[in-house]
Amino acid sequence: MPAVDKLLLEEALQDSPQTRSLLSVFEEDAGTLTDYTNQLLQAMQRVYGAQNEMCLATQQLSKQLLGYEKQNFALGKGDEEVISTLHYFSKVVDELNVLHTELAKQLADTMVLPIIQFREKDLTEVSTLKDLFGLASNEHDLSMAKYSRLPKKKENEKVKTEVGKEVAAARRKQHLSSLQYYCALNALQYRKRMAMMEPMIGFAHGQINFFKKGAEMFSKRMDSFLSSVADMVQSIQVELEAEAEKMRVSQQELLSVDESVYTPDSDVAEPQINRNLIQKAGYLNLRNKTGLVTTTWERLYFFTQGGNLMCQPRGAVAGGLIQDLDNCSVMAVDCEDRRYCFQITTPNGKSGIILQAESRKENEEWICAINNISRQIYLTDNPEAVAIKLNQTALQAVTPITSFGKKQESPCPSQNLKNSEIENENEKIVPKATASIPEAEELIAPGTPIQFDIVLPATEFLDQNRGSRRTNPFGETEDESFPEAEDSLLQQMFIVRFLGSMAVKTDSTTEVIYEAMRQVLAARAIHNIFRMTESHLMVTSQSLRLIDPQTQVSRANFELTSVTQFAAHQENKRLVGFVIRVPESTGEESLSTYIFESNSEGEKICYAINLGKEIIEVQKDPEALAQLMLSIPLTNDGKYVLLNNQPDDNDGNPSEHRGAESEA
Repeated sequence: MPAVDKLLLEEALQDSPQTRSLLSVFEEDAGTLTDYTNQLLQAMQRVYGAQNEMCLATQQLSKQLLGYEKQNFALGKGDEEVISTLHYFSKVVDELNVLHTELAKQLADTMVLPIIQFREKDLTEVSTLKDLFGLASNEHDLSMAKYSRLPKKKENEKVKTEVGKEVAAARRKQHLSSLQYYCALNALQYRKRMAMMEPMIGFAHGQINFFKKGAEMFSKRMDSFLSSVADMVQSIQVELEAEAEKMRVSQQELLSVDESVYTPDSDVAEPQINRNLIQKAGYLNLRNKTGLVTTTWERLYFFTQGGNLMCQPRGAVAGGLIQDLDNCSVMAVDCEDRRYCFQITTPNGKSGIILQAESRKENEEWICAINNISRQIYLTDNPEAVAIKLNQTALQAVTPITSFGKKQESPCPSQNLKNSEIENENEKIVPKATASIPEAEELIAPGTPIQFDIVLPATEFLDQNRGSRRTNPFGETEDESFPEAEDSLLQQMFIVRFLGSMAVKTDSTTEVIYEAMRQVLAARAIHNIFRMTESHLMVTSQSLRLIDPQTQVSRANFELTSVTQFAAHQENKRLVGFVIRVPESTGEESLSTYIFESNSEGEKICYAINLGKEIIEVQKDPEALAQLMLSIPLTNDGKYVLLNNQPDDNDGNPSEHRGAESEA
């Protein structure tokens, strides 16, 4: 017996488009079965009507045969033999009429009645459960729409609780109706086979009994065949009973789950979030703009496929492409009066689609899954292991151990410069490593906010104290705001990306820069912030300038004398940071650390900053200045630059420098 297609009861609660699509196949099958059953019933009723008409016809024939002798024939003599013969035929017809009557009764009981019961009971039950399932689904959709419009305000907690209970009740009702509907459709796959064969078995047995009593027209081979068919029906009946019991137990287990399964966002306090997902599927609300300021939200089923985000409306056969996720960025956003919203941004920086999840757990898992996919992890041989490794790296970044500081116990071979004069000068500037490494709390206060954009507070403070025009909201400044670059003895340009800045407690050690690097990278990993602002960092003998590469306007400017500490990461050579000391209006001084990622090695930036500070130190001594400038090549326009002759890793590039403390 071929296998029977079944709906999985475990997918009833999820109610995904795939399940709905498979359900539509079962519904189409049930509709086709209903039409065929009606046509089959009409044919069987016609056979029964013909057999019933045969009974009436044979009864009338018997009466007509007996009525022959009652006829007053004018020439009736010699008809005694005919009359006796007709009497015999009448008896035969009466016996045949009895057989036809028994056959008609058997056809009514074993052929017509089972098909009528199948239509009125099983098919009607499926149709009724379908209507109940549709009503429960509509009620659930209405409750979810009401839940999705809940505001974020805390004073509406009572309303949120009531709506949450309403959603849970509607979801449980839909789950119960779907389970009953699925069970009925699964059972129908067995019953339809029985319903097609049982009437014909009754028809065949009735005919056999009829012909056996009239004449031996059926062989024993037909009997054995019908017996085997009956055995098959019996086996199907046994299998149906076992499957019905199994579905009943499974239904009880699925309905005995905790009520939190039906309540959205039930574990909002401590959700169990899986950050290693490389694929994700579920319902989300998609924001659509209907006008300049008006928007609508549509609840659709989303799923990831490779590096694509797909969308499949309910009732659709297949999903369509919504967004290519390769190299995209995703982050949580505040959107109107809705919770759990996140935005997908394209690689060119344009804002993409905005989606809303139904819970905090779903929101964070979608963000993590899209972020993992955007890194093209799915193209690796073992994407699950790669995702786990990347997220473990992000978790290690938030450990309270100052991992960068431990590596400073032994002297780094890159602390010796190629030029002996610069090496001697560095010995005056850079102090020897202390025996003890300060704790993180001594460097940066716990809970210190981190700034991720390029509009730097130090620039705004300098503008206010100088009395000049404050930097506009777009970060642009006039070209003549920094005329010192034209007269600077040193000009070196680097391509950098701003990672973040934060206030620090001290600038007495480079450990504060390493700790700031750790906290900035950890914060970016936790909050899924992966976009970085690219700038050009110009190091001159007077200042550090951050220049917009597109508009060529300065975003920020730091006096080189205010840079009190600078260092490059010893393992990730592209990470570099420096500490800025800025006076405040209260008379005190504030310290801020700025962290960047460069295309070239960070030690080259440190080398340029160190050289600029040396130029400042020796500018008062013309002979020392001339001696220093002789060691630096010139450009065609007479500017001093750093070329490829500066020290590299093998030649001993300085990995950390402390700025000259002219006041000391």
